Amino acid sequence: MATIEESLAWTGVPVPDALGNLGQREQDTLAEYIQTVVTKKTDGLDELYQAISAIVKFIPHFIVIPLMVENIRPQISAGVCKKMGVDQAVNYANDLPVEYFSEVSRHIDDEMMARILEKMKRHHAEKIIKYELQNNQHHMLDIAGHFEQRLLEFVARNIDFAQHPECQATLHKHCSVIERMRALV
Repeated sequence: MATIEESLAWTGVPVPDALGNLGQREQDTLAEYIQTVVTKKTDGLDELYQAISAIVKFIPHFIVIPLMVENIRPQISAGVCKKMGVDQAVNYANDLPVEYFSEVSRHIDDEMMARILEKMKRHHAEKIIKYELQNNQHHMLDIAGHFEQRLLEFVARNIDFAQHPECQATLHKHCSVIERMRALV
């Protein structure tokens, strides 16, 4: 059976130590309860995200982008983005400020983020990658594991490999992508 930390990793919230000290049965019960509460409290959000993604198609970008950045939390924008799909999301991603896009990207799975960045305008995608490498390097490495050659080479040219000496001695989450990038430079 999985520990409560593994069961609730999807929340992105650390589990308090006191809950980790519960027995396995109690941990399983708690994780199941939390999943039930989340499911009940988020019921209908998928339909809302789908509706918003359909509606914004008819609103000009110069109206949607400022409204989004000023009034919509990045997590909500990410939910809408997932429903849009890559091609429609790219149209908005190209116009978003880098900092806001970075926040949104943390709520989208790594493979979808890789596809979005690959289809974005080159200049904007490269600005985002550099920003992520400076501010959220682990997140960027998660995404880079799904990049095609062109963007993987760009990451390889912009990453400081000296920050990752552990890949030479041990295996950790990002070693395979770091080793692929080392081979490119």
